[in-house]
Amino acid sequence: MNPESLAMFRTVLTLIVCAASAGTLYTIFAPMLQGDKLKKRMSAVSDERDSMRRSRIEDLNKASGLRTESKGFIKQIVDNLSLEKILAASDLKDKLSQAGLRGQRPIYTFYFFRLAMPIILFVFGILYFVILNPLEWTVSQSWLAAVALVLVGYYAPGTYLKNAASKRMTSIAPVFPDALDLLLICVESGMSIEMAFGKVAREMAGASIELAEEFSYTTAELSYLQSRRQAYENLGRRNNHAGIKAVSTALIQAERYGTPLGDTLRTMADENRQMRVMAAEKKAAALPAKLTVPMIVFFLPVLFIVILTPAAMRIQQNLG
Repeated sequence: MNPESLAMFRTVLTLIVCAASAGTLYTIFAPMLQGDKLKKRMSAVSDERDSMRRSRIEDLNKASGLRTESKGFIKQIVDNLSLEKILAASDLKDKLSQAGLRGQRPIYTFYFFRLAMPIILFVFGILYFVILNPLEWTVSQSWLAAVALVLVGYYAPGTYLKNAASKRMTSIAPVFPDALDLLLICVESGMSIEMAFGKVAREMAGASIELAEEFSYTTAELSYLQSRRQAYENLGRRNNHAGIKAVSTALIQAERYGTPLGDTLRTMADENRQMRVMAAEKKAAALPAKLTVPMIVFFLPVLFIVILTPAAMRIQQNLG
């Protein structure tokens, strides 16, 4: 191996070791820094009705030209540069809601990072690949890597939202049929739909904090909004899951045509339970295909060594 290849190999190995060390430290210390996640989530949704009322008052004050609070640094940058128009993202509010982020602050933060990340990564790419150039690439390769980092920085916020929404839905989907069963019991016992959602939110907090948050938010909207249909539509819009959207549609139809909520919830609970079983069967069916590569890489070489080593030793002894 020539010195240039050896230097490149050492650099790549150093980067891999640094990334692995950072991941290990994050895995160890992340649970310590999270604190009481349940307390944070439930305290965030406990006063949702007051939050919506304050938001409505702020909108009225803004429309009437009254004084408002001073803008934050990120909000000033987004407004001054008109990033909402230049870097417009389709259905951004729905994507943020699906990731568990609500309000105006996440919107401004998203646009700010969509502007800042490409610039930061481009500067880093110029310093690392063009000026320092530890990999000893050509000029065209170095500039191509810097431009690639710009694209990575532009799409990184969207990828983060997608991963956060997927992780959140992974926590909600398995326990959603159980929540529907509890909601059915509460409705058939004589509770109103608002009280039923609030009761189920408190009961499901231990199983899924995200689902408890969603039901608490729906409880606040059912109490505050003029139309229950809007609250049900918002529930389906905030959760990109076929079962939750079907329940939202069924609740809207029950509200519109006056059909019993008990029958609707019982049917939806059965369907969501079947969807959960089908998802488990799908994962089980895909398991053999996923195990093929680990079997080839990890198990077969060891098996060959265990089987062929004694035979090779005997052949060597006979020939010797």
